[in-house]
Amino acid sequence: MKKKVLAALLCAAMAGTMLAGCGGSGDGEGGGDSAGSRDMGVEGEDVTELTVWTFVENHQDFYTEMAEKWNEENPDKQVNLVLSNMAYDDMHNKLSLALESGEGAPDVVDIEVGKFPAFMVGDIGLLDLTDAIAPYKDKVVESRLDLYSKDGKYYGFPTHVGTTVAFYNTEALEAAGIDYTTIKTWDDFKNAGVAYHEATGKTFAAAETTAQWMINLMLAQKGGDYLTEDGELDVNNEIMVEVLQYIKDMQDAGAVATIAGGQPDNEEAYPLYNSGEVAVAIMPFWQTSRYTTYMTDLSGKVAIAAPPVFGDNDVVKTIGGGGTGTAVVASSPNADLAAEVFAYIKLSDEASNEIYNVLGFDPVNTAVWTDTALTENPDNQFVQYFNTKPFAPLLELQDSIGLLKSATDEKMPSINNVFTTQTLNDIFESGVDVQEALDAAQEQLENEFAS
Repeated sequence: MKKKVLAALLCAAMAGTMLAGCGGSGDGEGGGDSAGSRDMGVEGEDVTELTVWTFVENHQDFYTEMAEKWNEENPDKQVNLVLSNMAYDDMHNKLSLALESGEGAPDVVDIEVGKFPAFMVGDIGLLDLTDAIAPYKDKVVESRLDLYSKDGKYYGFPTHVGTTVAFYNTEALEAAGIDYTTIKTWDDFKNAGVAYHEATGKTFAAAETTAQWMINLMLAQKGGDYLTEDGELDVNNEIMVEVLQYIKDMQDAGAVATIAGGQPDNEEAYPLYNSGEVAVAIMPFWQTSRYTTYMTDLSGKVAIAAPPVFGDNDVVKTIGGGGTGTAVVASSPNADLAAEVFAYIKLSDEASNEIYNVLGFDPVNTAVWTDTALTENPDNQFVQYFNTKPFAPLLELQDSIGLLKSATDEKMPSINNVFTTQTLNDIFESGVDVQEALDAAQEQLENEFAS
């Protein structure tokens, strides 16, 4: 691990929430701002101790529960997890230093998706997990594995898909005479937004300034990206201009508006959705847990649907958003066993059931998506809350989940930072011309990377 890695991590620490999140709010997993540790307490001569670093406290609960199941099913491969939870940036920086020095690294570590590219630079200190993933690979959404890959090898186990969907406040829309089921294209979305605003004076959906959930979806649908095929910076490309201009036109028409917090996934924004001041959110599937936790007044009033597309022929209809890749440190004396255990914990059918039941995430193992005992369980809090079957749009979108190739590039933290602190504010708050704002972003980033 080179010094370049630490520099990339410092850039990542300043990034916005395009891909980021566990340490803030970006992937639905909650933040890990306080330190804490726990020991499963499994004893015995044949028990292998695995140290695990996380930055999301509820991951400790989940990993402990699944390790207990592993031990039940594998009496000859017993493990005892010793878990440490740290603040988001502290943990990632500590990991970088440990890998660089060759001392103090854990056996297993959670790495947030926005920071993962930094650990793919130079001498990779993480274990190649390709063989460990192989037994599950045919069941797992390929684009989510690709987030944690380099040169055809996988270095992280994904936690969820984060399929981008539409959340519609059906009560508010029906009162305004709008049927959300008729919204299939972005033109439909725009027209519905204009009609809603004219009828109510309220906001239909957010024009994002501190995140890029909707922007990235539209960009992927059009086959665009932040980089060229060769990995060169290209944030002012034709498709990017087209996407942001489309959103600006929606804003000018009254179909979308900037909101407190600059995006749907923000503590400033939750009350606006809960009160009906904002009616629609284009967000990853893990937003389900935000609704059940922060928008309790909307129980029974929200439908989940496939997001709008530009046309019927769009190869990519949605993308995954946010995430955590669980990695194994290559130098660990227990690396092979850790890889086998955490492949089970993250990718197995048993794990996938719990990932949905407990966390509300859409599991990367799509084999469980058709298990109605899971997905339509009347006792499940998400089934109870939403007025549509939560997994219905996931099954509709299963074969068209794409990925921005730039998501795995070390340049992305810097790009995210510029977009979410300046570029999007310039366009949607200050009224700067889209091409002008993107040209400025391109120049600023070129100068940053040159230095």
